[in-house]
Amino acid sequence: MAKTKVLFKMFYLYHKAAYDPLIELFERDPKYDVALSLTHEIERTFGLFDKDQTKKYLQKFEKEGHRISDENEKFDIVFVPDVVDEKKYGDALLCLIWHGITFTKTGIYRELKKHTDCKYVIFAEGEQSVQSLMASGSLGNSKVVKVGYPKMDPYFTKGNFDKDKILKSLALDPKKPVILFAPTYKPTCLYDVKDAIFEATKDYNLIIKLHHYAWMGKYASHKQHKIFEEQIIKYPHAIIIPKDDYNILPLLYVADTLVSEASGAITEFLATGKTGVIYNLEQDILKHSDGEALLNFDNREYLKNSFVHINTPNEIKRGIQQALNPTEDMINAQYEDRNKIYYKLDGKASERVKAEIERLYAEGTHMNHTEQ
Repeated sequence: MAKTKVLFKMFYLYHKAAYDPLIELFERDPKYDVALSLTHEIERTFGLFDKDQTKKYLQKFEKEGHRISDENEKFDIVFVPDVVDEKKYGDALLCLIWHGITFTKTGIYRELKKHTDCKYVIFAEGEQSVQSLMASGSLGNSKVVKVGYPKMDPYFTKGNFDKDKILKSLALDPKKPVILFAPTYKPTCLYDVKDAIFEATKDYNLIIKLHHYAWMGKYASHKQHKIFEEQIIKYPHAIIIPKDDYNILPLLYVADTLVSEASGAITEFLATGKTGVIYNLEQDILKHSDGEALLNFDNREYLKNSFVHINTPNEIKRGIQQALNPTEDMINAQYEDRNKIYYKLDGKASERVKAEIERLYAEGTHMNHTEQ
């Protein structure tokens, strides 16, 4: 019997983190022929010269035992991290696994609105994302299925992470708490706190995990990673995670608190049951070039009762101390927010995705995904 062909399409390396549990699940099933592709991993220097990095990473995937594809073949099921050129994939079942938390950024709505004639099966991490997508006016012929958050399945599966081993691999002091600084690239607090974050964490371990775009020079300046690489030399308690280490899950596991502003890591950290620190941003910088909001929430109000909010670099140390010692009210608020945002943090979201895909594929409801 011919195998069902499945493609996991990635634009950028960091998209793979959202797919990893699903890739493993499908590759273990002998019914499927699974392939990976990568298409947009380009590094820009001096704002002018583009260096294609895709071949390097595809070769790495191949060495890890994955089949890679240039997409010049027919697939039955295609996983995508964003909207694509649907015609290229014919009658394939298009499964959209957004590369982060679905409801927090407006990007998914902006792109879906351009593709309302097409059918995507959008897998959402919880009720808040379902309601947000339904109210956005962007779904068109697409449908939403609530399954949970596949990316974090390994976090909730016993035995996947060992804190002592991770800290040792990072050369960090196991006797000190771990502060994870994970700013996004836009809108960002990294220029504001580039000095203060080091000074405020001298009594701790500091892990700096920048957004993937901070290394690429296309959507964000190379200055974003260079200012931290230069600083790190002066602070032995701090490390910066290189671009190729794309998966934040081990860092979320060892972190005692997280400092960020608008990164999806904030919502992911909520899932861990630990308390984060949110750096409030001025609202006038939270816009796309056409004036539409970048975020689908007010950064100053988001998780207002669950996480610590600060307004200036001078408040970082106090914010960290408070996050390491959350009040009972904050813990209760976190429980409520987790239930609103996440469906079943049980490590089985990937299994639910696979079961739904197999049901839809058997029914053939994906056929003729472009409506006339």
